Formats: sequence, structure tokens, C-alpha cells
Amino acid sequence: MTETATTKPARGNALRLIPVAIFLVMAAVFAFALKTGDPTKLPSALIGKPAPNLALASVEGLDKDGKPFPGLDPAAYATGKPLVVNFWASWCAPCVAEHPVLVKMVKDTGVDLVGINHKDQAANARRFLARYGNPYRAIGTDGDGRAAIEWGVYGMPETFVLDGQGRIVYKHVGPISEETLATKVIPAIKAAAGAKS
Repeated sequence: MTETATTKPARGNALRLIPVAIFLVMAAVFAFALKTGDPTKLPSALIGKPAPNLALASVEGLDKDGKPFPGLDPAAYATGKPLVVNFWASWCAPCVAEHPVLVKMVKDTGVDLVGINHKDQAANARRFLARYGNPYRAIGTDGDGRAAIEWGVYGMPETFVLDGQGRIVYKHVGPISEETLATKVIPAIKAAAGAKS
């Protein structure tokens, strides 16, 4: 009887440890997935499709050479040459880190870059551009976040490469680094330049 009495509590304790062991295994699997996952590889249902047809007003008070800075006109997407669309905001720290890379991209490739200023105050957006430079050909204001929803944006910044017909051919989630510019974005621009209608 003594053996039976001692084996029952031992078996009961072992059974109680099973949920803990399962939890620890699942936690390890999730931790591994988080550390090895690449957030820049989030899928986009818009790849190969036309860019959203949204006209957006420019940043209020923003001008260039004494004239109002152009807003975003979707008719300008199909110009026959690649176009890069960048979602950004003055409150976004990764946008600050990315900005010099965007300036370099425009300088090195000559690609047209348009911006979509997301849920930002106009004065803050103007200060951002005055401080870091304005590499954009046009900037649309996405004050209510509708444009980001239409484009399938997960967060700031995000960048899209369009071919000459206005189709989205590449999406980059997060800030573009020098390495990403050289290995992913510029090749996508070159591929978009070679794409036929």
C-alpha cells in the first residue's frame, strides 16, 4: 500500500507539468520565429496590380520656388517610367533614418519619388522637409489614414516601386537602408524600367 500511495502523488505531479512543458515549447517556437522572421517580407495583395486611384492634396503651406508644392495625382503614375511611392511622417523615427537614403536614391538613379505624408501635422511635415531636404516630386497628405489602408500599409515607413504603367511591382516594409537600396530597391527600379505594358 505504501508503494501505491507514493506513486499516485508522483504521477499527479508529473501530469501537472505537461501543460507547463507544452507552454515552454510553444514559447520557444514563437521566440525563434520572431527572431528569424523578416518583417520586410510581409505579403502585399497589390503586387502586379494598379496603384490605388487616390488623388491627395499637398501638405498645407508647402511650396517650392514660391508656388504651391504639387499634391498626388494618380494620373502621374503611368508615365512610362518607374515611380517610387514612399509613405512617411515627421513623427516616425525610422523615417528620419531612412530619409538620407531616399535622397541618395533620387540622386543616384534619377527615379521620380513621390511621398504620402501619413497622419501628420502640416507644420511638422514642413519642418521635417526643411531640416532633412525634400527629394519628392510631389507629396500627398493622408490625414485620415485612408490612403494607407488602400495601399495596404502596415506602418511607417513603407515604399512601393511602380512600373511605367502604374502597377505596383515591389513593396518594402520599414526603413530602406543603404544595403536594401543596393540589393532590393534599385534592382526593383531597374526591373520596373524594363517592364513592358
